[in-house]
Amino acid sequence: MKSARASPDTPEPPDGPARGLSAWRFVVVFGGVSLLMDFVYEGARSVTGPLLAHLGASAAVVGVVTGAGEAAALGLRLASGPLADRSRRFWAWTIAGYVLTAVTVPVLGLTGVLWVACTLVIAERVGKAVRSPAKDTLLSHATAGTGRGRGFAVHEAMDQVGALIGPLTVAGFLALTGGDYAPALGVLALPGVAAVALLLWLRARVPDPVGYETTVGTAAPEQSPPAGSRERRLPRAFWAYAVFTAATLTGFATFGVLSYHLVVRHLMPTAMVPVLYAAAMAADAVAALATGWLYDRLGAQVLVVLPLLSAAVPALAFTDTVGAAVAGALVWGAAVGVQESTLRATVADLVPVGRRATAYGVFAGIMGAAALTGGALVGVLYDVSVPLLIVVVAGIQVAALVLLWFTRAVRSTPAH
Repeated sequence: MKSARASPDTPEPPDGPARGLSAWRFVVVFGGVSLLMDFVYEGARSVTGPLLAHLGASAAVVGVVTGAGEAAALGLRLASGPLADRSRRFWAWTIAGYVLTAVTVPVLGLTGVLWVACTLVIAERVGKAVRSPAKDTLLSHATAGTGRGRGFAVHEAMDQVGALIGPLTVAGFLALTGGDYAPALGVLALPGVAAVALLLWLRARVPDPVGYETTVGTAAPEQSPPAGSRERRLPRAFWAYAVFTAATLTGFATFGVLSYHLVVRHLMPTAMVPVLYAAAMAADAVAALATGWLYDRLGAQVLVVLPLLSAAVPALAFTDTVGAAVAGALVWGAAVGVQESTLRATVADLVPVGRRATAYGVFAGIMGAAALTGGALVGVLYDVSVPLLIVVVAGIQVAALVLLWFTRAVRSTPAH
């Protein structure tokens, strides 16, 4: 079989694309990069709500800003995905996005102005938008040899180790400094530098991970299909699947609003919020591993759990009972675990190699619009009526279940 064209980021090494790294080793090392970067940005995200509230934000502002941040992280991939496919410089896009996040997070702790903090929160999410389609494409090549569900699940579980350590570190610094955000977020510069260094090493070792996919019999195209060709179109099943995903996110609360509720209702001191976030990230890892394993055996029907989890979050998290609110945060973490692992694995199975970064970009753009709508909706309804919020979200998730059934029907129907 003819080998795929090497990425223009760097020339093909003489001893092959993987240079001795197995597909599983690539996934694990890439997981180490994500672990370190999750240490950075999940540490910051764990206190976004309390930080903005400290600077004078209302629940609606927190909801809109965190929703806008997720919209930026997802919506801007509509541009970064196709650009990565066209340039084939997947490593360059990945590195640039990680660097942007590593720079913006420590600066966030230094500002005392609300609009600047809001801008930095969104800028950190832009870094994720820059890197994610390219990163997911690189990872998807290796998961062809490990199993889509398991490969993405292990990567996500390693993410969550960092997402566990980061919030605990921030919580510790907040407790030691009496709530000073500057040192709590400033210390996150260290794992950021380490993440970028490890990523550069991995790029040097595996400049063209598409080699993993060719070894299991899936050849990559020499270039993206020409505009207007049938091969350039994304599959019909992909679009149906994206609509289902958008519905689940439209009724999904952000942790910013959850943490705002905990602090404003005096259910939990600010320093304990990152600890709860860390516990939610542990639930994320467990859910990712479980649904990833089930996905490789049962297929996309395992995603029925996502609307159920999303509906349960506000019913538990927005109560005035500490135990129920904590349970709601853990359910939120489990839902995020499904979103970040099994949803991505399904896209890789629905879309061929040459269009995969574009597909991830389009998919994320649709998710971003839904996240912005969902963040604003939950924030506004929280200010109006919590019972109404719970009913509206439950109704949206019922609709999502119907859309999932429709998605399965479309996927099983042959294209004409």
